[in-house]
Amino acid sequence: MTTDRPTALLFDVQGTATDFHSTITAAARRIAGDRHPGRDWSQFVNDWRAAYFRGTSTPRGPEDPWVSVESVYRTALDELLETQNLNLTESERHELNSAWKLLDPWPDAVEGLTRLRADYTLATLSNADVNAVVSITRHGGFPWHAVFTAEMAGVFKPDPLTYRMAAGYLGLAPADIMMVASHKYDIRAAAELGFRTAFVSRPMEFGDPTLADADFSPEFDINAEDFLDLATQLGC
Repeated sequence: MTTDRPTALLFDVQGTATDFHSTITAAARRIAGDRHPGRDWSQFVNDWRAAYFRGTSTPRGPEDPWVSVESVYRTALDELLETQNLNLTESERHELNSAWKLLDPWPDAVEGLTRLRADYTLATLSNADVNAVVSITRHGGFPWHAVFTAEMAGVFKPDPLTYRMAAGYLGLAPADIMMVASHKYDIRAAAELGFRTAFVSRPMEFGDPTLADADFSPEFDINAEDFLDLATQLGC
């Protein structure tokens, strides 16, 4: 941990602040479980999330037409339903895809952020669409001061433009900002630009602790068990 404290904290949202796996698994089971009682919905959600990562990993520049994350999820959903022989109506597909805008917080998230809010500027830096992060914020009662997303930069994390965009809006140098995420690629990309880093371990991000990279690493300024631990380590 660094001796000087940052001024602002940037938080990844899907997986770091929210439990997307439990939320989307429950939504899929509620919407289609009665017709497919033997389906492994946990695996379905992980397959869907993997397809999302493939869709947002295509190299692009700010001059390229923006592709919303909502459309990335929907394209991936339609393809997944077809390959797995699952029949959902158009309204059911829309409802399931929209569940990504209503992700539930991890149990420690809001309390930890509330403690941090008194001493730090808190903002998101998510690959999710702006409207999705606003919806998630309202749904979960997240106490951010600001919402930044990749959509505002025109490229997805870990493109350097996303982190620089957030720093510019905050009016702060990277060294005064700490990027907080449960995904090591995210904070490693921020570190390369001079941001401070906090890794938050989320072993149940994919519903199975064997699937998540939840091990601490000395390369990060802070390694935290959750947002409450992060608040404690940052003196809150």
